[in-house]
Amino acid sequence: MQFNHINISAPKEILDIEKDFLCRIFRLTEGYRPKFSRDGYWLYAKEQAIIHLTESDHHKPTDKPSCLDHVAFSMTGLTAFVSRLEVNDVNFNVKFLPELAITQVFFKSPAGVALEVSFEER
Repeated sequence: MQFNHINISAPKEILDIEKDFLCRIFRLTEGYRPKFSRDGYWLYAKEQAIIHLTESDHHKPTDKPSCLDHVAFSMTGLTAFVSRLEVNDVNFNVKFLPELAITQVFFKSPAGVALEVSFEER
């Protein structure tokens, strides 16, 4: 099995904010997306569309918990990444796991998606 993508569905006004945020923070690029019945965006890391954004009036942020806790990525460039979060006024938490020798950065996207980024650096 191999990871393919995550999908975030939200109203258009939230989707546009989410797209801009994810492109800024993760340095993703908007790219090719086939014509579907609903509008949206595909965000690429190199050649793979790893985040799909789909317009939906049925999905709205709520306080109701779900079973999906967060989405995690592995990256390099911890210092530059934390700087991007700070410049964009994103609240985040950092945790170092000595047993795994990784630093984890936790934050939420504008659509409320909990995100984790792990770095093999301190």
